[in-house]
Amino acid sequence: MSDFTTRFAPSPTGLLHLGHAFSALTAFEAAREAGGRFLLRVEDIDVTRCTLEFEQAIFEDLAWLGLEWETPVRRQSAHFPEYQRVLHTLAARGLVYRCFKTRKEIAEEIARAPHHPGEGPEGVIYPGPESPLSAAQEADRLARGDAFAWRLSMRACREALGSRFDALTFIEEGEGPQGEHGELPARPETLGDVILGRKDVGTSYHLACTHDDALQGVTHVVRGLDLFFATHVHRLLQALMDWPVPRYRHHRLLLDEDGQRFAKRDKSLTLQALRQSGETPQSIRTRIGMTS
Repeated sequence: MSDFTTRFAPSPTGLLHLGHAFSALTAFEAAREAGGRFLLRVEDIDVTRCTLEFEQAIFEDLAWLGLEWETPVRRQSAHFPEYQRVLHTLAARGLVYRCFKTRKEIAEEIARAPHHPGEGPEGVIYPGPESPLSAAQEADRLARGDAFAWRLSMRACREALGSRFDALTFIEEGEGPQGEHGELPARPETLGDVILGRKDVGTSYHLACTHDDALQGVTHVVRGLDLFFATHVHRLLQALMDWPVPRYRHHRLLLDEDGQRFAKRDKSLTLQALRQSGETPQSIRTRIGMTS
């Protein structure tokens, strides 16, 4: 057994499609070629959209494809207290803050700042408040029961890490959107003050994913190119929490005949529908260009 550990981490908000099959098989084959471990993790922190029915369908589809994984499977919804402890640790260090602004208010604020583009690699970014709320103002908002998001302060992170902030790097074994490969600089500030949790859900994808990769000993993150820019924030969280840094291997995204990414709304191209229409695991591999 090598020290290679990777994972496939779907969200059970719908049925798996051909794009998911490509990503899962890519990670599985990477682990098998390295003589390493392959984990399946259920990222179900969105408790309003994730269902047990979709989760069971994921298990059935992956088993039908021929994948095997270690058990028990980690379900993120069972570990909210762990993520909240990380959030509280960051809060105690002054690295996160409560943001009461709505999306509309943030968009209007960005529009009023012509010298700040307001656009990052993942869309609209929030550069953070010009000045934080006072303790009295925050207490008043909390007493009123206002909704808020916990945001990671890039300004505070830079102050906490000092010169380490600009020296953060990660190893890319695949390719970024511009062909980036090898040791790359991490630039989390390009994503702004990202959300790490909300009043009603004490975690986010960024926090839960990075926490679990560290906890589960993931050495290689094999995932789609659409998550390349998230790596910059994940690398920052690893530095802040003193978590190990895996290597990253982003792969191309599978596209449909119109050049669009497959989506869960493409009902006819879900693995369940294809299986019921007579497709075989081998024919699926052929469809997605994995004939081995």
